[in-house]
Amino acid sequence: MGAVEKKFTFGRATAIIDARMNTSLKDKWVFITGASAGFGAEGALHFAREGANVVLGARRVERLEAVAAECEKEGASSVHFHELDVACTDSVNTFVEWLKGPTPKLDVLVNNAGGAHGMDTVAEGKDEDWEAMVESNFLGLMRVTRACLPLMVENPGSTIINIGSIAGRVAYEYGSVYCGVKAAEKSITQTLRLELNGTGVRVGTLDPGLAETEFAMVRFKGDQEKADKVYEGLDPLVAEDIAEAMVWMATRPPHVCIDEILIKCTAQAAIHKTHRTTS
Repeated sequence: MGAVEKKFTFGRATAIIDARMNTSLKDKWVFITGASAGFGAEGALHFAREGANVVLGARRVERLEAVAAECEKEGASSVHFHELDVACTDSVNTFVEWLKGPTPKLDVLVNNAGGAHGMDTVAEGKDEDWEAMVESNFLGLMRVTRACLPLMVENPGSTIINIGSIAGRVAYEYGSVYCGVKAAEKSITQTLRLELNGTGVRVGTLDPGLAETEFAMVRFKGDQEKADKVYEGLDPLVAEDIAEAMVWMATRPPHVCIDEILIKCTAQAAIHKTHRTTS
C-alpha cells in the first residue's frame, strides 16, 4: 500500500471516529411527555443543561410554565410548551402539528407520561383506574410515538426513550393493570426496535424501581401517609437519577443503541426484596 493510500485510509477512519464522537445535545430538539413533574420535569432540566431545544407537554399547563422557566435558567437553547393529554388522540395530533412550527425534525422523544392508579386486586378493581392506566401508559405511548415518527425516521441517530418500570418485568399483587401496561411498554419498545431497524432511529426502555416522586401520591389518591410508607426506611431513587440516565441514553454515539436499562436503588435487590432500616 502506498503512502497516499495509507493517508486516505487513516483519514476515513478519523472521519468515522469524529462522527461517532459527535454526541452533543446542543441545539438538538427534545420532546418530553408528562413534563410537569417527576421524571419528566427533571429530565427537561437535565436536557436544558445540555443546551437542547426543550419541548414540554402535559395536562397541567401552569406547572409546565414553571418548568419551562427553570429550563430557560438552566441554559436551554429554546423552550416550548403546550397542553398535552396523551389519553386523547386529538390532543396528541394537535400538539405534534404545533411542534412542526418550530422544528421539522425531532432528535429525542421521551415517552414519560403515565402512572399508576389504585392498589386493588383484580376482583375489586375499578374501571376508571384501569382505563386511566391503559390510556396513559399504553395507548398514550402509542399515540405520541405514531405522531412523532415522521419527524424522526429521516433523522438517523434520533432516540426514542420509553419510561417503563420494574413492574413491567416482574408482576406483584395489587398491581395487575400497572404491571400489564408496563409489560406492554416493554413489548412495544422491542417491536419499534425491529420496525425501525435500518432508519437509524434508536429505541430503548428505561425501567426504574422504587423512585420517590408524585407516583405514590397519585396511586394512593392523595393519601400522604400511605405514600410515605412506600419509601419508609430506605433511600429510594429520585427523579435526578432517572434524568441522568435519559441524557446518557440520548448522548451515545449514533451507532450505539441502549435497548434496556433497569435501575434500582441499592436497597432494592428485587421487586419483593428491599432492605429497610427501623428508626
